[in-house]
Amino acid sequence: MFKKILVPVSGKTTDEETIRLACRLAKKDKGKVLAVSVVAIKRTLPIDAEIESEIKKAEEILDKAENTAVEENFEIETDVLQAREVGPAIIDEALERKVSVILMGIAHKQSFGQFSLGNVVPYVLKDSPCPVILYQL
Repeated sequence: MFKKILVPVSGKTTDEETIRLACRLAKKDKGKVLAVSVVAIKRTLPIDAEIESEIKKAEEILDKAENTAVEENFEIETDVLQAREVGPAIIDEALERKVSVILMGIAHKQSFGQFSLGNVVPYVLKDSPCPVILYQL
């Protein structure tokens, strides 16, 4: 079940524990973990525009993910993706890499006094080609 795990990371407090869980799950099945950070490109810019500050931020997030994996004695693959929207980029990556599961860490957050998953999580849940695990911290 956990041969290829896709873990979107965004620099939130949930990233570290989500990567730890992905590594532990992948170890059991001798699987792989792919951590991705998506840089959202505004529509006013070309899709391949290199926004140095955003790319650097994404690489720092992925470096933290790699360091967390090293603490778990596990090697992960990382990638920076550029896209107009985060949700579709995650789905496209899942399809392209033929992942077996998407593992997303979520924090309990409220919007206008109500529990909210934001925009990305519902999109991924609706359009994912594989099972999605939400890990609430």
